[in-house]
Amino acid sequence: MIKGGIVGGTGYAGIELLRLLINHPEISLEVITSRRNNGMAVDELFPSFRGHVDLIFTKPDIDLLSSCDVVFFATPHATAMALVPELIDRSVMVIDLSADFRIKDVTLWEKWYGTLHTCPYLVAQAVYGLPEVNRELIKSAQLISVPGCYPTAIQLGFLPLLKNNIIDPMNLIADTKSGISGAGRKAAIHTLLAESSENVRAYGLSGHRHLPEIEQGLSLAAKQKVSLTFIPHLMPMIRGIYATLYGRLKYDVNLQSLFEQYYAHEPFVDILPSGCYPETSSVSGTNTCRISVHKPREDGDTVVVLSAIDNLIKGASGQAVQNMNIMFGFGETTAIGHIAILP
Repeated sequence: MIKGGIVGGTGYAGIELLRLLINHPEISLEVITSRRNNGMAVDELFPSFRGHVDLIFTKPDIDLLSSCDVVFFATPHATAMALVPELIDRSVMVIDLSADFRIKDVTLWEKWYGTLHTCPYLVAQAVYGLPEVNRELIKSAQLISVPGCYPTAIQLGFLPLLKNNIIDPMNLIADTKSGISGAGRKAAIHTLLAESSENVRAYGLSGHRHLPEIEQGLSLAAKQKVSLTFIPHLMPMIRGIYATLYGRLKYDVNLQSLFEQYYAHEPFVDILPSGCYPETSSVSGTNTCRISVHKPREDGDTVVVLSAIDNLIKGASGQAVQNMNIMFGFGETTAIGHIAILP
């Protein structure tokens, strides 16, 4: 059994990570940090963990964290990079759920995140933790950068088409929707119930932080630069990502067979039968990405891919656990093979 720690255990991603890991048979959680709640019992702040967790929140301590085999960072952007270098030097495995190591072009990262990167030398070492792309690299990685929620849904939807050179890489559109929890566990006017309930709004049209991450992954798949129009929307639901993806076909192909064959051996990608549509409720609380592919007009050249995930699981904490399972040689589906919660 390995020892694990969580830095940043009070946000939505941190809470979900804790929930998944306490039921994992191969890890013992030793440390969970929160500067604001230092000294408080986890089950005092989150009563749902009563009888399951006896940990106390502590301030981040490098010596305490270094006693772990793996440390997860569920922290705001530009936080993990302050502690990660020393943990790497002490041979600790690190899985970062923030964006600190996702974008390989450090100058581009600094532009989008508005701060200097304090350990750019580690960016090249970090493995982008999308198992459906980098499973072999993840097996030997020490530092994993877990993809964002929008990037996960969008890349998984476009990958079979770009990898097989079936669509124009310079004419991609992603019309996406997110649940309120994607904004994080913080006080903000736009996430208040009275503001978000029965309301839909677009945001980030002039530029969203996930755009360079998505274009980086899609460009690697296409083996050339891509151009993506990315339009996110905030939906009146708690969790979920729904991506409607558009591409222009270069030639006709059996799209259903293409997707089924491409993801035939992926435990967390479910290609729906022809004519079906994924729903966010069908992936709620799961690490599954459900996808369907359509050609709206038989005489046209437009392909539409629908991709749905739980933003807190496959889009964050579940994918982090999936990466850990691969890194340590555990069964890849261990502790994350849940069926969706309904209603």
